[in-house]
Amino acid sequence: MSLISVEDALSRVLANVATPLGIEAAPLAASAGRTLAEDVGALRDQPPFPASAMDGYAVRSADCVQVPTTLHVIGTSAAGSRFTGTVGAMEAVRIFTGAPVPDGADAVVLQEDTELSGDRVTVKEAARADRHIRAAGLDFRAGDVLLQAGLRLDSRHIALAAAMGHGTLDVRRRPKVAVLATGDELVRAGEPVGPDQITASSLPATLLMATKAGAEAIDLGIARDTLESLDERIQAARDAEADILVTLGGASVGEHDLVQKALSRQGMDLGFWRVALRPGKPLMHGRLRETLLLGLPGNPVSSLVCAVLFLIPAIRALLGDQRAADDPTEDAILGADLPPNRERQDYMRASLALKDVPLSLAKGSERVMLPVATPHLMQDSSMLSILERSDALLVRPPHAPAATAGEPCRIIRLERFC
Repeated sequence: MSLISVEDALSRVLANVATPLGIEAAPLAASAGRTLAEDVGALRDQPPFPASAMDGYAVRSADCVQVPTTLHVIGTSAAGSRFTGTVGAMEAVRIFTGAPVPDGADAVVLQEDTELSGDRVTVKEAARADRHIRAAGLDFRAGDVLLQAGLRLDSRHIALAAAMGHGTLDVRRRPKVAVLATGDELVRAGEPVGPDQITASSLPATLLMATKAGAEAIDLGIARDTLESLDERIQAARDAEADILVTLGGASVGEHDLVQKALSRQGMDLGFWRVALRPGKPLMHGRLRETLLLGLPGNPVSSLVCAVLFLIPAIRALLGDQRAADDPTEDAILGADLPPNRERQDYMRASLALKDVPLSLAKGSERVMLPVATPHLMQDSSMLSILERSDALLVRPPHAPAATAGEPCRIIRLERFC
């Protein structure tokens, strides 16, 4: 099977996400990080009444044109305890921030612009109608749709939903992402490492990335290089009703690479294997009945790059995110000279620094701050220490010509996904 492009590979992966997952109601306190399944409209006006924006006195502006003037204080309006009477001529009501403005009043005079003596207040600054008053419905009106389906909810959205009158929200079920590391050479993090073994570093990293993307991550542990061990772990993923099964390593065609064979024995429909990218060429995709399959490379940096490019968009598509296939790259400036690229799309680990650069516009020129991406000299896909020092992936298209420091380039910020 020949190499396919990154764009074609992602298109095929997302084409296998037929529909978003089902809907469930979640309390607001448990909705952070969840994906909204339906548009949400306001159930009430906000504020529901004209409210004071300041501490001071609610007055009739007509009584405070010529100042100083003295008014009779007839009561108090506080948040949660409104004044129930009506403000008449030459009267005032002591009012606090957020409190309902009483009937008859059309302005609020700041406390510091007054002087109180008993039940009389002297207004020293002229009042203007509607001054320091938040009109009813200033923020939103009942029926206004303020949160759209597909939105990943954070504290800002939760606060707005609460103000809109909602105690629960309809969200997409979290995709179940089962992650399985493979290989006799692997041990779990923290376990003793034998003379020919290494720690399965990609396993916890991939689980964390899936969780951050909004999934329920299922740790399937490590399968040994036998069909029996792989069959057992694959069956565990099916028993857990995983929406996505991610395997780490073992998807090539060497004598010890048995993942494809094990999945094929269980009925895998292979979509593709091998993508024209670096690192991450031996990427596998397919389906096992209702489960989406992603076979990521064993090298830890390769698996992370492939998770960014394919796993996270698949999770977001299952969550109903209409922007799951959006280009994750952004503009940057190249910080070092680079030779021509070969036939695979390259994702180079790079550090970022901000630089003030000119930006030519249709109507003149201005200066903006853009990140300068400097690739590390070492790009070996096994080197996690380089990855840890990296802020971004510097993307180089296939057959890109030699590039010089200072030229524009495209990057993917790792903090968005990792």
